[in-house]
Amino acid sequence: MGEYVGESVRRSGGEERVTGKLAYAADLHIPDMLHAKLVTLDCAHARIVGIDTTGAAELAGVRCVITAADLPQPVPRYGPVDRDRPVLAVEETKYYGEPVAIVVADTENIASEGAALVRVTREQLGGVYTLEEALAPGAPLVQDPALRPESPLRGSNIYDQWHYRWGDPDNTSADLVIENTYRFPMQVHFAIEPHVFIAAPGEQDGVVIWSTVQHPFVLQREVAGVVGLPLAKVRVIATEMGGGFGGKGYPKLEPLVALVALRTGRPVRLLMSLAESFLMGRRASSAVTMQNGFDADGRLVFVRSSADYLIGAYGDITKRIVGKAAYVATGPYSVRDVDVTARAVFSHTVPATAYRGFGAPQYLWALESQMDEAARQLDMDSLEIRLRNLPAKSTVLIPGETPVDGEWAEGLTMAAKAIGWHTPLAAGRGRGVAIGIKTPRAGATSQVIVRLHHDGSASILTGTTEMGQGSQTVFAQIAADCLGIPFHGVNVVSGDTGRAPFDAVTASSRSTVCMGNAICAACEDIKGKLRELAGELSGAAPGGIVVSDGRVRVSGSSLSYGDVIGGVYGRGEGEVIGVGEFRQPKDDRHPLGGPSPFWEIIFVAAEVEMDLETGSYALTRLATVADIGKAINPAQVEAQDEGGALMSIGQAQMEQLIIDREGIPRNLGALDYRIPTTMDTPLEVASLLLENADGPGPFGAKGVGESGAIAVAPAVCSAVSQATGVTFTQLPITSEDVWRALRHRAANT
Repeated sequence: MGEYVGESVRRSGGEERVTGKLAYAADLHIPDMLHAKLVTLDCAHARIVGIDTTGAAELAGVRCVITAADLPQPVPRYGPVDRDRPVLAVEETKYYGEPVAIVVADTENIASEGAALVRVTREQLGGVYTLEEALAPGAPLVQDPALRPESPLRGSNIYDQWHYRWGDPDNTSADLVIENTYRFPMQVHFAIEPHVFIAAPGEQDGVVIWSTVQHPFVLQREVAGVVGLPLAKVRVIATEMGGGFGGKGYPKLEPLVALVALRTGRPVRLLMSLAESFLMGRRASSAVTMQNGFDADGRLVFVRSSADYLIGAYGDITKRIVGKAAYVATGPYSVRDVDVTARAVFSHTVPATAYRGFGAPQYLWALESQMDEAARQLDMDSLEIRLRNLPAKSTVLIPGETPVDGEWAEGLTMAAKAIGWHTPLAAGRGRGVAIGIKTPRAGATSQVIVRLHHDGSASILTGTTEMGQGSQTVFAQIAADCLGIPFHGVNVVSGDTGRAPFDAVTASSRSTVCMGNAICAACEDIKGKLRELAGELSGAAPGGIVVSDGRVRVSGSSLSYGDVIGGVYGRGEGEVIGVGEFRQPKDDRHPLGGPSPFWEIIFVAAEVEMDLETGSYALTRLATVADIGKAINPAQVEAQDEGGALMSIGQAQMEQLIIDREGIPRNLGALDYRIPTTMDTPLEVASLLLENADGPGPFGAKGVGESGAIAVAPAVCSAVSQATGVTFTQLPITSEDVWRALRHRAANT
């Protein structure tokens, strides 16, 4: 261990963020830039009869108006898994907010005025907006079957389905069987920074894109496919981000803006309002039916589950979301017999996309609620029933998967202790626990270049996007300790496909482990090259040269890095370049493309105080324990967990995107879509770290970032149920829901 890893080093860019000095995408001003606005319809599902652009085209300052008819035919489509989404709506709109045209003008105001002058003749069509409607016999198809000719499900609204099974679930029995259906609503990411897309013709007939995007290399690939350019001619610059949470992960409108920029020959900016950003993507709603069998001692015997996720009009990344979530439907518990089925279902609604937790919160809400119900019926403590079902370290959780890589019982016990689990409860209070688990992305690659300069400082070129999570700080800490140089002498350049090597995604809590390992490998490459240079300089055999603590020791001398580099290349010249890679081999036999590189798991305990007259309740205590392996920067890890936990109070108490019977969202924007504020913050918050240095990342680290957001809701629900004696199967649990449930119980007793 070096000087910086394990220390809460002050994060890079923190001061600029809190003082407002940081430039975001909306602050960028490209010379000669045009501005664009979208034309959308006032309904969700409609046939486009005609589009009259005359009024807009005649407006002074409007440079062009583009519809699907003006694009290459057939209209290009894109998508991170299946390319099913057209750049502009073709013949019909599939959801409210889908663009049918784009107006490009000299100013943003003129573009807005021009968009209002476009006249669209449309015929409103019947749509499917709920799971029940989408799955009903004879339901209108959301997607043309011709878009997926090889799929046996093409004649239905089922996009895809998954089935996981082990043991003998057809021939098993239990002392207690519990079955319930749990519903999870649509939610939006509500990043403070709205979506911004800028594109400009690049050098050598290419295109440059500035975007609030998490995965620049995914975007590069999709834009290249749409505009018909090689990857080398498409440069994506991931700008500083004011919140993403998965909503800025995958391509949105960048392919359209790139086409417009190439058509006009000028830079083009499309700035979305907050309400418009709500229509860029959302969390999939779901209905999860779960049947759990327990023996008399509270041990899980079997799990049978079926789930439907309502994913909206296009596939986006939901194949991976639903497939991964269902894969871990048994949560962190050892279960002998398992049968899990899940389906992704199209609807005429805003497309679902990645959202912090990546499908896990929907399943965990159901599973953890089932554990609480079993504890009640078996007259057991809800903490104890979980402890009885947690596997020991190094045991197999899922056949063919990475063995358990942490002391999970220790983590759960820490969380419960943090809120005084075994102390007496005051009247009107309740406590609950829950465990969250998910698998990071498997079989992915991270590559990096580290440049050791002749003055002993270093630059890291990484494709990982800095989106507020602090990756630049962590990467600098890792490199500083690996090379034995000062932290302030490390600069991190990130998120630019024109400057940095490939990184699969900035998501799945994988960056510290995967890119961190790549950085360590690059630093070792540098050390090997330093030994060779020192051997060239001194005549000594490289095998006898030691590079450690920022020095090169050869033939009884201790040289600085600058001494070695300058001695070979000349004073003030040359540098040593290290290349590193972390690549987990893909396994096509594995449902997720390979076993999980580590288990991301978190333990949550919550205490609530109820007003049993009104149903209102407040969180008094909230504790999370992250099995982090090794915290490279403890303060940043704690902040990640706190941020995820506080964000997820919204899941538990208030957040839901409301879609009416015609598919129109009714609570777009900050006034009508409620999220947690400081008034909803628990009186006591504890973010604890379980560090056993047992992770696969640098210095024994595991990933963090999503875990804080995946188990708060069931823990809060558990506490509410204990305080009220009422159980709930639908989120969010508002004060009105509690009040109605208490009144219903009183009327029936």
